[in-house]
Amino acid sequence: MKFNWKKVLAVAAVSLLTAGLLAGCGAKKAEKSDKPADASAKRVVKVAHRADYVPYCFVNKDNKPDGFEVAVLQAVAAELPQYKFEFIPTSDDDLLIGVESGKYDIGVKGAWYTKARKEKFIFPKHYIAASVIGITFRKEDEGKFKDLESFAKNKGKLVPIAPQNAQYAVVQQYNREHPDNQVKLIPSENFKVDEAYTWVLEGRYDGYFNIELNHINNVEKETGKYYKLRDKFAYVRHQAIPTYALFNKKDQQLADDYDKVWEKLQKSGKLLELENKYFGFDIFKLVKGDGKEER
Repeated sequence: MKFNWKKVLAVAAVSLLTAGLLAGCGAKKAEKSDKPADASAKRVVKVAHRADYVPYCFVNKDNKPDGFEVAVLQAVAAELPQYKFEFIPTSDDDLLIGVESGKYDIGVKGAWYTKARKEKFIFPKHYIAASVIGITFRKEDEGKFKDLESFAKNKGKLVPIAPQNAQYAVVQQYNREHPDNQVKLIPSENFKVDEAYTWVLEGRYDGYFNIELNHINNVEKETGKYYKLRDKFAYVRHQAIPTYALFNKKDQQLADDYDKVWEKLQKSGKLLELENKYFGFDIFKLVKGDGKEER
């Protein structure tokens, strides 16, 4: 019996063709399996915030993220369904290092704009909150000191300020705007906040250019170091300095999305509602400019 080589070769060819088709189908299936199961999955945005900076950002008694800056970002998150915001309480140093390195996408800590920070972070167009700054002085001088202008007019002596400190730049700006009624500005690299209050009481200086929250914590709260001497101090506001959410350098789109929602929240009155809740007044009315002077 003759062996039919042609038939064998034909069968082999068909087998190879079938194997090739099956392999192709398998490759396509494998290619599809490489894609995410859920193409609409939200991007997780890690938001670092200070755990102890009341009322801006803190952890409340229920162990949940709280504070004005946190609440604003929570309101922003509600308008951005493409993102899932996760709020992470942390220390000041970890927040700054973490946002710069990409460990976190956003950080809030009552941060002022500075030239040095501009090199490391994206500052969005719109600030997130504001920090009130003014003068702590002796109660006996309430008749003389009503504002920074009257402090300068009465030759008030201000506690020295470190040149790299944002408060220094605020006084510099005031002096530029009031060339005929300037505050004497003394630079000093090292001094402790506690010493500033003592120096004012002792009469070495007449006023301490101070963040209002520091004054409250040190003088007006029962836990403050100078609470027992609260009747000897007075405080007057100068202005509010904008504070910003800090974004990682690779998160420009996220910062742009934040800005769009911020404008929406402002128009709707949501920001004013939160200001009244956390500060008790419209803090933005005290803001002069966007706070982005080169410090």
